[in-house]
This record gives sequence, structure tokens and C-alpha cells, in this order.
Amino acid sequence: MMLALVAAALLFVSAPDGDTMVVRDGNIKTVLRLAEVDAPERTQPYSQVSRRNLIALCKDKPIEFQPVTLDRYGRTVAMVTCDGVLVNWRQVQDGLAWCFTKYLTQPAVCLPLEREARDAKRGVMSAPSAGRTDCESARECGQPEQASDKHNVHLHARRL
Repeated sequence: MMLALVAAALLFVSAPDGDTMVVRDGNIKTVLRLAEVDAPERTQPYSQVSRRNLIALCKDKPIEFQPVTLDRYGRTVAMVTCDGVLVNWRQVQDGLAWCFTKYLTQPAVCLPLEREARDAKRGVMSAPSAGRTDCESARECGQPEQASDKHNVHLHARRL
């Protein structure tokens, strides 16, 4: 497990989606996958809003990250701070990402932020059709199960 905090002169390059960003240190590019959260996929509501929020949080701002692991795609899964803001949690707080329950190690931090966003109907939490991507059922995601949910399994879940 990687634990060192990386705080070089990182420059924001891009954000392909709301839970992934590319940073550069000189000529070296690093793809960072936000740990513990999952943003809407490109086909889901609020995917571009989530992506733009991540850009606004990190572009032209000091970036630091604490690596957690590498995922199967070679991305550095990390806790990322931009200008002193822990963007993993901010994306959830803004209603633009869910707690990624399969990989969640800090539920006492993440779940209350998600609940707050849902209660305030922020971002993706306001769209009843926006299903989480890390759940096999509505009950597993803490949502009331409806008859159709038993057969409507999210098949395109992104796995780390």
C-alpha cells in the first residue's frame, strides 16, 4: 500500500470524468482515480456536471495526492487535495459522486456527506433516474427497493 503524500509542482491536465483526473509533474503524467468515490458514468445524468466540477476544483490550483493503490487500469487511486480541499469528499458533498461502497474505508466521513447531498437533492442525488454504479440493488445503496429494482441490476459498474 502506498502512503506517501505527493506534493510536487503538479499541474492539472484534464478530467476525463468526475472521478478521474490527469496531472503532470514536468514531463511525467499521472492518471489519478479518486479513492472511495464513484461519479456518474458518461451515459448517466450529471456526468458532465461532475466532470466540470472536478475541473473547477483543481484547474490552476495547487494539487497534492496521497496514493492508496494502483487499479487494474494502472491508474493511481488516491485521496486528492486541490487548494486545500479534499476533492474526493467534495464531489460527494456537492452531490456529484457517491461513496464507492465496495472500496469505502472511511464510511463515517463519506456516508454522512452523501446523505446530506441526498437530503438537499444536490446534483445527481436530485435525479431519481440516476442510479449508482457500485450497487447490485437499491437496498444495497440505501435506497428503498421497488419491484422493478429487483430485476434492474446495474451491469456496467466500474470496478477498480
